[in-house]
Amino acid sequence: MIYTFLGPEGTFTEAALLQVPGAAQAIRIPSSNVNSALDKVREGSADAAMVPIENSVEGGVTATLDAIASGQELRIIREALVPISFVLVARPGVNIGQIRRVSTHGHAWAQCRFWVDAHIPGAEYIPGSSTAAAAMGLLEEGAPYDAAICAPIVAAEQPGLRVLAENIGDNPGAVTRFILVSRPGVLPARTGADKTTVVVPLPEDRPGALMEILDQFATRGVNLSRIESRPTGQYLGHYFFSIDADGHVADARVADALAGLHRISPATRFLGSYGRADEQSPVVAPHTSDEAFRAAHAWVGEILAGENVDASMARNMAQNASPTA
Repeated sequence: MIYTFLGPEGTFTEAALLQVPGAAQAIRIPSSNVNSALDKVREGSADAAMVPIENSVEGGVTATLDAIASGQELRIIREALVPISFVLVARPGVNIGQIRRVSTHGHAWAQCRFWVDAHIPGAEYIPGSSTAAAAMGLLEEGAPYDAAICAPIVAAEQPGLRVLAENIGDNPGAVTRFILVSRPGVLPARTGADKTTVVVPLPEDRPGALMEILDQFATRGVNLSRIESRPTGQYLGHYFFSIDADGHVADARVADALAGLHRISPATRFLGSYGRADEQSPVVAPHTSDEAFRAAHAWVGEILAGENVDASMARNMAQNASPTA
C-alpha cells in the first residue's frame, strides 16, 4: 500500500495515518496540501490519503470539505481521532520576549490565539501549510518569522529547535478528526457503529428547502452528527451541505434517507459509510429498525398483492422488504 498525508513528516495527520493497521510499514508520501493529497489518490500514485476534516474547537476543515465535494469521486473508508497539543518553538538563543512573528497552520493558530495574546501580545501571524512545515521553516536560513507552533513530536525530533512553552492550546481537550480516502471500491462492512457522509447541493434557494433535506433523516430516525454549509463557488448564495449521519448505507433507515435525498437533489454525492473511530453505536428507535422497515414494506406488498394491481409492482414491493431497502 502507498499512503499519502498532509505533510511533512511529524504532523498530526501522519499520527492519524499511523493508527491504520500496516501503515507504519507501508510507503508514506507527504503532500503539501489537501488538494495535492487527494489528487495523488485520484491519479493512482497513492492508494489512500489521510486528511483532516473536523476539529472539536474550530469545526470543519474547509479545504477538505471543498476538495472532496467536487472532482472525481472518492470514498471515505476510515476515520481517526487524534488528541491535539501544541508547543511554541524557536531557534536556540531566541527567547519569548524577542518573538514578533509566529508561523503555524491556521487551525493551530485558532486554537492557541488566546495563549499567544496573553504571552506574546502583538505577535504577527504568518500562515503555514502545516504545523510541522512551520517548525521546519525555522531551520532555514532567513526564515521570515521568529517562532512556530507545532506538535511536541516535531520539536523532540529536531535538535535545532528549542521548546519555549508547552501545552499552549486554549482547549486542553481538543481533538481533530481525520479521514482516510481512497478511490471507489469495496464498501467497508457494516459494524453497527458507523457513519455515513454525503454532500447535498441545495437544488433551489426557497423557503423550506433545507427543511426538506433534513426531514429525510428526521422522519427515518437518522441522527446527524455534523452538518455544514459551503459555497459552491458558482455564485453568491449557492451552497452545498456536507453531512455526517449516524449509520451505514446498508441500514434500512439510512438507505431510505439517501433515496429521499437523491429524489430531492439528484446531484447528491455519497462519500462513504465507515466505522466510527469512537465505536459508539447510534440510538435506534424501534420504529426505525431494519426489522420495522422490512415489516412495513412487506405489509404494503401484501396490500398490493391482494388488490387488482400489476403483479410486477407487488413483486417489487416484496423485494424492497430487505435490510438495504
